[in-house]
Amino acid sequence: MRSRYSAYVLLREDYLLRTWHESTRPQSLDFSAAETMTWLGLKIVRSEAGGPNDQQGVVEFVARYKMGGKAHRMVEISRFVRENGCWFYLDGAPPTAGPVRR
Repeated sequence: MRSRYSAYVLLREDYLLRTWHESTRPQSLDFSAAETMTWLGLKIVRSEAGGPNDQQGVVEFVARYKMGGKAHRMVEISRFVRENGCWFYLDGAPPTAGPVRR
């Protein structure tokens, strides 16, 4: 999760798409709004699984940023899967969307 946050900060579309699972990966990312954002930090709220012997994991995070002089927060519960020893972002939803499907 931290590496994907860093990639958003650095506008590294190549890394984000490479670490996005092929079943949910978009063709491209639109960074037009991101170019006017100032990222302020990432806080990992919780994680489930994702250990050395797991094939899936969940990370809940809060990413803070400023845009147009106003502070904002992005809160998401992200699902990851491991394939061939590599972790891939599968999808994410706001915490209010209910429990994450497994």
